[in-house]
Amino acid sequence: MRASLGIAVLMLVGKGWAYALTGSTAILSDALESVVHLGATGMAAFSLWYARQPADKKHPYGHGKIAYFSSGIEGALILVAAVAIVWEASAALIEGPQLTNLGVGLAITAALGLVNLGLGLALVRTGRRTNALVLVANGHHVLTDMWTSLGVLIGVGLVWLTGLTWLDPLVALVMGLNIAWTSARLMREAGRGLMDTADADETAHVLQVLREAPEINGFHHVRHRRVNDRVFLEQHLLFADDLTLHEAHRRASAVEARQRALFPESRVQITSHLEPLSHEHEEGVPHDAVTDGLAMELSERSVA
Repeated sequence: MRASLGIAVLMLVGKGWAYALTGSTAILSDALESVVHLGATGMAAFSLWYARQPADKKHPYGHGKIAYFSSGIEGALILVAAVAIVWEASAALIEGPQLTNLGVGLAITAALGLVNLGLGLALVRTGRRTNALVLVANGHHVLTDMWTSLGVLIGVGLVWLTGLTWLDPLVALVMGLNIAWTSARLMREAGRGLMDTADADETAHVLQVLREAPEINGFHHVRHRRVNDRVFLEQHLLFADDLTLHEAHRRASAVEARQRALFPESRVQITSHLEPLSHEHEEGVPHDAVTDGLAMELSERSVA
Protein backbone atom coordinates (compact mmCIF):
# COMPACT_ATOMS: atom_id res chain seq x y z
CA MET A 1 0.00 0.00 0.00
CA ARG A 2 2.94 2.33 0.65
CA ALA A 3 4.15 1.59 -2.88
CA SER A 4 0.66 2.32 -4.19
CA LEU A 5 0.58 5.71 -2.46
CA GLY A 6 3.98 6.71 -3.80
CA ILE A 7 3.14 5.65 -7.34
CA ALA A 8 -0.22 7.46 -7.17
CA VAL A 9 1.67 10.71 -6.60
CA LEU A 10 4.02 9.87 -9.48
CA MET A 11 1.04 9.22 -11.78
CA LEU A 12 -0.63 12.50 -10.93
CA VAL A 13 2.53 14.55 -11.56
CA GLY A 14 3.47 12.66 -14.74
CA LYS A 15 0.04 12.77 -16.36
CA GLY A 16 -0.48 16.41 -15.41
CA TRP A 17 2.81 17.18 -17.12
CA ALA A 18 1.78 15.20 -20.22
CA TYR A 19 -1.50 17.13 -20.45
CA ALA A 20 0.26 20.48 -20.03
CA LEU A 21 2.56 19.55 -22.93
CA THR A 22 -0.10 18.25 -25.30
CA GLY A 23 -3.47 19.83 -24.48
CA SER A 24 -5.01 16.38 -25.18
CA THR A 25 -8.45 15.75 -23.70
CA ALA A 26 -7.72 12.03 -23.66
CA ILE A 27 -4.58 12.59 -21.58
CA LEU A 28 -6.56 15.00 -19.38
CA SER A 29 -9.06 12.19 -18.73
CA ASP A 30 -6.16 10.00 -17.64
CA ALA A 31 -4.86 12.76 -15.34
CA LEU A 32 -8.31 13.36 -13.79
CA GLU A 33 -8.59 9.66 -12.98
CA SER A 34 -5.20 9.89 -11.25
CA VAL A 35 -6.41 12.78 -9.06
CA VAL A 36 -9.27 10.60 -7.83
CA HIS A 37 -6.98 7.60 -7.51
CA LEU A 38 -4.64 9.45 -5.16
CA GLY A 39 -7.50 10.30 -2.79
CA ALA A 40 -8.92 6.79 -3.01
CA THR A 41 -5.53 5.24 -2.30
CA GLY A 42 -5.14 7.38 0.80
CA MET A 43 -8.55 6.14 2.01
CA ALA A 44 -7.60 2.57 1.19
CA ALA A 45 -4.33 2.85 3.15
CA PHE A 46 -6.18 4.11 6.22
CA SER A 47 -8.79 1.35 5.88
CA LEU A 48 -6.14 -1.35 5.58
CA TRP A 49 -4.53 -0.12 8.82
CA TYR A 50 -7.85 0.20 10.65
CA ALA A 51 -9.14 -3.21 9.51
CA ARG A 52 -6.09 -4.86 11.08
CA GLN A 53 -6.86 -3.50 14.54
CA PRO A 54 -7.83 -6.27 16.99
CA ALA A 55 -11.37 -6.75 18.24
CA ASP A 56 -12.38 -4.75 21.31
CA LYS A 57 -15.42 -4.27 23.56
CA LYS A 58 -17.14 -1.94 21.11
CA HIS A 59 -16.22 -4.04 18.07
CA PRO A 60 -16.26 -7.70 19.20
CA TYR A 61 -16.22 -8.90 15.58
CA GLY A 62 -13.23 -6.74 14.69
CA HIS A 63 -12.93 -3.76 12.33
CA GLY A 64 -12.77 -5.55 8.99
CA LYS A 65 -15.98 -4.17 7.53
CA ILE A 66 -14.37 -0.81 6.96
CA ALA A 67 -12.79 -2.48 3.91
CA TYR A 68 -16.20 -2.65 2.22
CA PHE A 69 -16.88 0.96 3.17
CA SER A 70 -13.52 1.93 1.66
CA SER A 71 -14.23 -0.03 -1.51
CA GLY A 72 -17.60 1.70 -1.88
CA ILE A 73 -16.00 5.14 -1.45
CA GLU A 74 -13.33 4.24 -3.99
CA GLY A 75 -16.02 3.20 -6.45
CA ALA A 76 -17.91 6.46 -5.87
CA LEU A 77 -14.73 8.51 -6.41
CA ILE A 78 -14.05 6.64 -9.64
CA LEU A 79 -17.59 7.53 -10.74
CA VAL A 80 -16.84 11.21 -10.08
CA ALA A 81 -13.77 10.92 -12.30
CA ALA A 82 -15.82 9.21 -15.02
CA VAL A 83 -18.41 12.00 -15.02
CA ALA A 84 -15.67 14.66 -15.23
CA ILE A 85 -13.99 12.82 -18.11
CA VAL A 86 -17.24 12.46 -20.06
CA TRP A 87 -17.98 16.17 -19.50
CA GLU A 88 -14.55 17.30 -20.74
CA ALA A 89 -14.64 14.91 -23.69
CA SER A 90 -18.08 16.08 -24.78
CA ALA A 91 -16.96 19.72 -24.62
CA ALA A 92 -13.84 18.94 -26.66
CA LEU A 93 -15.87 17.10 -29.29
CA ILE A 94 -17.99 20.22 -29.76
CA GLU A 95 -15.21 22.83 -29.62
CA GLY A 96 -12.38 20.84 -31.22
CA PRO A 97 -9.10 20.09 -29.40
CA GLN A 98 -5.81 21.98 -29.81
CA LEU A 99 -2.99 19.43 -29.70
CA THR A 100 0.80 19.82 -29.46
CA ASN A 101 3.86 17.69 -28.58
CA LEU A 102 1.93 14.42 -28.94
CA GLY A 103 5.07 12.30 -29.26
CA VAL A 104 6.41 13.35 -25.84
CA GLY A 105 2.98 13.00 -24.24
CA LEU A 106 2.63 9.48 -25.64
CA ALA A 107 6.04 8.45 -24.30
CA ILE A 108 5.21 9.71 -20.79
CA THR A 109 1.81 8.00 -20.82
CA ALA A 110 3.28 4.69 -22.02
CA ALA A 111 5.92 4.63 -19.28
CA LEU A 112 3.38 5.43 -16.56
CA GLY A 113 0.99 2.80 -17.91
CA LEU A 114 3.63 0.07 -17.57
CA VAL A 115 4.28 1.08 -13.96
CA ASN A 116 0.55 0.86 -13.21
CA LEU A 117 0.28 -2.55 -14.87
CA GLY A 118 2.92 -4.05 -12.58
CA LEU A 119 1.53 -2.39 -9.46
CA GLY A 120 -2.11 -3.31 -10.20
CA LEU A 121 -1.35 -6.98 -10.80
CA ALA A 122 0.72 -7.15 -7.60
CA LEU A 123 -2.06 -5.53 -5.53
CA VAL A 124 -4.81 -7.82 -6.85
CA ARG A 125 -2.66 -10.95 -6.45
CA THR A 126 -1.67 -10.06 -2.87
CA GLY A 127 -5.21 -9.01 -1.95
CA ARG A 128 -6.74 -12.26 -3.19
CA ARG A 129 -4.10 -14.37 -1.50
CA THR A 130 -4.70 -12.67 1.86
CA ASN A 131 -8.46 -12.00 1.41
CA ALA A 132 -7.81 -8.25 1.75
CA LEU A 133 -10.61 -6.51 -0.15
CA VAL A 134 -8.91 -3.13 0.27
CA LEU A 135 -5.90 -4.30 -1.76
CA VAL A 136 -8.08 -5.99 -4.40
CA ALA A 137 -10.21 -2.86 -4.86
CA ASN A 138 -7.13 -0.64 -5.02
CA GLY A 139 -5.51 -3.02 -7.50
CA HIS A 140 -8.56 -2.91 -9.76
CA HIS A 141 -8.48 0.88 -9.55
CA VAL A 142 -4.80 0.88 -10.59
CA LEU A 143 -5.57 -1.49 -13.47
CA THR A 144 -8.44 0.78 -14.52
CA ASP A 145 -5.89 3.60 -14.64
CA MET A 146 -3.66 1.39 -16.79
CA TRP A 147 -6.46 0.56 -19.25
CA THR A 148 -7.27 4.25 -19.43
CA SER A 149 -3.65 4.95 -20.33
CA LEU A 150 -3.72 2.22 -22.97
CA GLY A 151 -6.84 3.72 -24.54
CA VAL A 152 -5.19 7.13 -24.49
CA LEU A 153 -2.11 5.70 -26.20
CA ILE A 154 -4.20 4.15 -28.96
CA GLY A 155 -6.40 7.19 -29.47
CA VAL A 156 -3.71 9.86 -29.29
CA GLY A 157 -1.42 7.66 -31.38
CA LEU A 158 -4.07 7.54 -34.10
CA VAL A 159 -4.42 11.32 -33.91
CA TRP A 160 -0.65 11.66 -34.23
CA LEU A 161 -0.54 9.35 -37.25
CA THR A 162 -3.70 10.48 -39.07
CA GLY A 163 -4.21 14.10 -38.03
CA LEU A 164 -7.86 13.36 -37.12
CA THR A 165 -8.06 15.46 -33.96
CA TRP A 166 -11.67 14.48 -33.21
CA LEU A 167 -10.42 11.02 -32.26
CA ASP A 168 -8.81 12.47 -29.12
CA PRO A 169 -12.03 13.50 -27.29
CA LEU A 170 -13.79 10.40 -28.65
CA VAL A 171 -11.23 8.16 -26.95
CA ALA A 172 -11.63 10.17 -23.73
CA LEU A 173 -15.40 9.62 -23.90
CA VAL A 174 -14.99 5.86 -24.29
CA MET A 175 -12.52 5.76 -21.40
CA GLY A 176 -14.94 7.68 -19.19
CA LEU A 177 -17.69 5.15 -19.83
CA ASN A 178 -15.31 2.26 -19.10
CA ILE A 179 -14.28 3.87 -15.82
CA ALA A 180 -17.95 4.26 -14.87
CA TRP A 181 -18.41 0.50 -15.38
CA THR A 182 -15.51 -0.25 -13.04
CA SER A 183 -17.04 2.11 -10.48
CA ALA A 184 -20.35 0.25 -10.57
CA ARG A 185 -18.59 -3.11 -10.08
CA LEU A 186 -16.62 -1.89 -7.05
CA MET A 187 -19.72 -0.41 -5.39
CA ARG A 188 -21.67 -3.61 -6.04
CA GLU A 189 -18.95 -5.70 -4.35
CA ALA A 190 -18.87 -3.29 -1.41
CA GLY A 191 -22.62 -3.60 -1.02
CA ARG A 192 -22.40 -7.40 -0.99
CA GLY A 193 -19.84 -7.26 1.81
CA LEU A 194 -21.75 -4.75 3.92
CA MET A 195 -24.94 -6.83 3.60
CA ASP A 196 -23.13 -10.09 4.50
CA THR A 197 -24.09 -11.65 1.19
CA ALA A 198 -23.17 -15.34 1.31
CA ASP A 199 -20.59 -16.88 -0.96
CA ALA A 200 -22.37 -19.88 -2.47
CA ASP A 201 -19.18 -21.88 -3.09
CA GLU A 202 -17.82 -21.42 0.42
CA THR A 203 -21.17 -22.27 1.99
CA ALA A 204 -21.50 -25.42 -0.14
CA HIS A 205 -18.11 -26.63 1.12
CA VAL A 206 -19.10 -25.96 4.73
CA LEU A 207 -22.31 -27.96 4.31
CA GLN A 208 -20.53 -30.79 2.51
CA VAL A 209 -18.25 -31.31 5.52
CA LEU A 210 -21.32 -31.56 7.76
CA ARG A 211 -23.13 -33.97 5.46
CA GLU A 212 -20.12 -36.29 5.31
CA ALA A 213 -19.19 -36.07 9.03
CA PRO A 214 -19.56 -39.50 10.73
CA GLU A 215 -19.25 -37.87 14.17
CA ILE A 216 -22.69 -36.20 14.12
CA ASN A 217 -26.29 -37.36 13.70
CA GLY A 218 -27.46 -34.24 11.90
CA PHE A 219 -27.27 -30.46 11.78
CA HIS A 220 -29.34 -27.34 11.19
CA HIS A 221 -29.27 -23.54 11.63
CA VAL A 222 -25.98 -23.12 9.79
CA ARG A 223 -24.90 -19.52 9.20
CA HIS A 224 -21.73 -18.45 7.48
CA ARG A 225 -20.29 -15.06 6.56
CA ARG A 226 -16.91 -13.55 5.67
CA VAL A 227 -15.35 -10.22 6.61
CA ASN A 228 -12.13 -9.89 4.62
CA ASP A 229 -9.78 -12.55 5.99
CA ARG A 230 -12.11 -13.57 8.84
CA VAL A 231 -14.75 -16.28 8.56
CA PHE A 232 -17.61 -16.58 11.06
CA LEU A 233 -19.55 -19.87 11.19
CA GLU A 234 -22.47 -20.74 13.47
CA GLN A 235 -24.18 -24.13 13.52
CA HIS A 236 -26.29 -26.56 15.55
CA LEU A 237 -24.91 -30.10 15.69
CA LEU A 238 -27.05 -33.11 16.69
CA PHE A 239 -25.83 -36.11 18.69
CA ALA A 240 -27.35 -39.28 20.16
CA ASP A 241 -29.18 -38.63 23.43
CA ASP A 242 -27.02 -40.96 25.51
CA LEU A 243 -23.71 -39.43 24.36
CA THR A 244 -21.69 -37.72 27.09
CA LEU A 245 -21.00 -34.00 26.81
CA HIS A 246 -17.27 -34.73 26.78
CA GLU A 247 -17.60 -37.08 23.79
CA ALA A 248 -19.99 -34.73 21.96
CA HIS A 249 -17.49 -31.90 22.40
CA ARG A 250 -14.66 -34.08 21.09
CA ARG A 251 -16.68 -34.99 18.00
CA ALA A 252 -17.74 -31.39 17.39
CA SER A 253 -14.12 -30.28 17.61
CA ALA A 254 -13.16 -32.86 14.98
CA VAL A 255 -15.84 -31.56 12.60
CA GLU A 256 -14.80 -27.95 13.24
CA ALA A 257 -11.17 -28.79 12.46
CA ARG A 258 -12.17 -30.04 9.00
CA GLN A 259 -14.26 -26.92 8.44
CA ARG A 260 -11.32 -24.66 9.41
CA ALA A 261 -9.16 -26.51 6.90
CA LEU A 262 -11.46 -25.18 4.17
CA PHE A 263 -10.08 -21.67 4.79
CA PRO A 264 -6.29 -22.03 5.15
CA GLU A 265 -5.63 -18.33 4.44
CA SER A 266 -8.30 -17.01 6.81
CA ARG A 267 -8.93 -16.66 10.52
CA VAL A 268 -11.95 -18.86 11.30
CA GLN A 269 -14.28 -18.48 14.28
CA ILE A 270 -16.77 -21.34 14.70
CA THR A 271 -19.59 -21.41 17.26
CA SER A 272 -21.30 -24.80 17.55
CA HIS A 273 -24.44 -25.44 19.60
CA LEU A 274 -24.59 -29.11 20.68
CA GLU A 275 -28.05 -30.71 20.83
CA PRO A 276 -29.43 -34.19 21.59
CA LEU A 277 -31.16 -35.72 18.59
CA SER A 278 -34.50 -35.94 20.42
CA HIS A 279 -34.45 -32.20 21.12
CA GLU A 280 -34.62 -31.45 17.39
CA HIS A 281 -37.74 -33.61 16.99
CA GLU A 282 -39.35 -32.04 20.07
CA GLU A 283 -38.90 -28.57 18.58
CA GLY A 284 -40.25 -29.71 15.24
CA VAL A 285 -37.31 -28.46 13.21
CA PRO A 286 -38.18 -29.56 9.66
CA HIS A 287 -35.83 -31.53 7.46
CA ASP A 288 -34.68 -29.95 4.19
CA ALA A 289 -35.73 -26.52 5.48
CA VAL A 290 -34.21 -23.13 4.87
CA THR A 291 -32.83 -22.45 8.33
CA ASP A 292 -29.35 -21.04 7.87
CA GLY A 293 -30.14 -17.38 7.13
CA LEU A 294 -28.33 -17.67 3.78
CA ALA A 295 -31.36 -18.78 1.78
CA MET A 296 -29.76 -22.16 1.14
CA GLU A 297 -31.50 -25.47 1.71
CA LEU A 298 -29.98 -27.70 4.36
CA SER A 299 -30.59 -31.41 4.36
CA GLU A 300 -30.07 -33.43 7.52
CA ARG A 301 -27.98 -36.59 7.24
CA SER A 302 -28.52 -39.42 9.73
CA VAL A 303 -25.67 -41.74 10.68
CA ALA A 304 -26.39 -45.44 10.36
